[in-house]
Amino acid sequence: MGGVNPAGRTSGHQAFRRTVLDTLPDDDQARTLLGLAAMMRLASVGNDGSWHDAEGNALDATEIVALTRQQVLDHTLVRRIEDPRFNEAGLPANRRANLALDAPLTFRIRRRQLPEALPPTWQVSELDRQTLEVTVPAGEMEVMLPERRPAQVRAAGQLPTGFEPSQLYRSVHHPRGLSMAIFAASDCLGDSGLEWDSLRDRLDPDEVAVYAGNSIGQLDDEGWGGLLKSFVSGNRATSKQMPLGYGQMPADFLNAYVLGSVGGTGAALGACASFLYNLRLGVDDIQAGRRRVVMVGTADAPVTPEIIEGFRAMGALADDDSLKALDALSLLTDADYQRACRPFARNCGFTIAESSQFVMLMDDSLAMEVGAEILGSVPGVFVNADGWKRSISAPGIGNYITLGKAASLVREILGEEALRQRTFLHAHGTSTPKNRTTESHVFDLVARAYGITAWPVVAVKAFIGHSQGSAAGDQLASALGSFAHGLLPGIPTLDTVADDVHGERLRLSREAQPFDADAAFINAKGFGGNNATGVVLSPAVTERLLTARHGETAVAAWQARREATREVAAGYHRRADRGQFDARYRFGEGVLEGPELSMSDTELQIPGYARSVSLAVNNPYGRLSDADR
Repeated sequence: MGGVNPAGRTSGHQAFRRTVLDTLPDDDQARTLLGLAAMMRLASVGNDGSWHDAEGNALDATEIVALTRQQVLDHTLVRRIEDPRFNEAGLPANRRANLALDAPLTFRIRRRQLPEALPPTWQVSELDRQTLEVTVPAGEMEVMLPERRPAQVRAAGQLPTGFEPSQLYRSVHHPRGLSMAIFAASDCLGDSGLEWDSLRDRLDPDEVAVYAGNSIGQLDDEGWGGLLKSFVSGNRATSKQMPLGYGQMPADFLNAYVLGSVGGTGAALGACASFLYNLRLGVDDIQAGRRRVVMVGTADAPVTPEIIEGFRAMGALADDDSLKALDALSLLTDADYQRACRPFARNCGFTIAESSQFVMLMDDSLAMEVGAEILGSVPGVFVNADGWKRSISAPGIGNYITLGKAASLVREILGEEALRQRTFLHAHGTSTPKNRTTESHVFDLVARAYGITAWPVVAVKAFIGHSQGSAAGDQLASALGSFAHGLLPGIPTLDTVADDVHGERLRLSREAQPFDADAAFINAKGFGGNNATGVVLSPAVTERLLTARHGETAVAAWQARREATREVAAGYHRRADRGQFDARYRFGEGVLEGPELSMSDTELQIPGYARSVSLAVNNPYGRLSDADR
């Protein structure tokens, strides 16, 4: 797994450790804080291996942690938006106005700034080659007056301050989401401990797939955001904005610049369930035998004025006025913004966030063959719509089906006791009044149906906010962290469970809790009726299933091969904890356009790929003979 969100880096469970920091042993706390300080450029490691603070002063690791601890805590997770436009500077905007001119108005303007089509009453004279003088007669004149509007929403889950993924490779004005995707996929490859080119050489190139996207495309200025407002803002559209804005572009970037894959590709967009939609594509491909390795992920960067205003206009976000009213405050402090997201408590809306998350899926035989580290396994992902709805944003019934089927699958694999005693829920938990009622009712009804009396609930958005299509990726990464550390994150903003939460059979806790889990349910209750629930099994349970399927001898051989993988991954984690990231971005390498290929009626040979692409296909439809024609 790999990625980045407001809690930090995904690999090595760094981001997970940030969400359970106070529960960790002192050494793990120090390691987490030191890694985040390096990521945030508050500290660095010199060529001699010694630590230095941001001013270049040589300090030991303990001193770095003490020096930067509060800054790391204050500038990770949900917090006041740090973009100056959301604070004193104000959001740039224009206001339409009609000026009543009592007398003619004369002004000078550069020639290239004058509109091509002028009102017929305007009089223009040339002062020199670059400058014109314009006279507008008395009367009404329609104009756009520039202004700075105060932001109405000032809380968001932002990447750790100081970490800029675009600076890790030659990004050439890439939208932020795509830069995050490059980092996340590179982080995933590093975390795997496997050399990608060697792994790819084992496979028919068509046995690899990438399913990755996001929920709303790239809507910052480098993508469709800049394109769509180019005319009214007076800026030129660039040749990059249109293509780089597409929602499937994270998959395209991985194929073209990270993996060099010619295998399956695509992106399933399903609002907040997008990560699980793509995960299902990968799981289905592997179960059907179409692919052996699938990279699945999302990358969302929606912390922009326009996207935030869109959600605010819907009444979906926790805006400043609502937060003040919720707590009877006249002024919001940084501490208030840090607790803006309150799943299952008295709340007033979700908190938007940015994140990119990727996982590498393999079929079990290949994973054992290459000595892969197995963080868990995904036996199924269930997706259902809401059916008839009052409005497109209203709650519906699809999530009852997805979670009910997911619970049934776990019972079939692990049995009644494991389902009831050793599973937990990773709630969508958006922090809206509607979600706290409707999702908790889904949990309650399923718990009653399966005899569950105290189902632990995790709501990681309390820490990192709602990253739209990447939300379930955040949840999955956190669940894998729970398996590794035996801890469930608490819901620190849960002062009191809201009265309308159906919590009789749920275990909701402010504090992190130790828990020995066999499986987790990753739940997404998305806008428009995009419901999905994924099942992820723990590494221990997965190993037991592998033993039952492949035998103890094969499992022992895999464990022996895994030692080398773990050593390579540990080396990556050490470098990453020092802020030494190697973003894999191979622009213009190994480019092929067709004439270089060799083809027969059974295979396609591609230069640079160790194995040919088989052209054999499965035909389940029967075959007509010439006599049947």
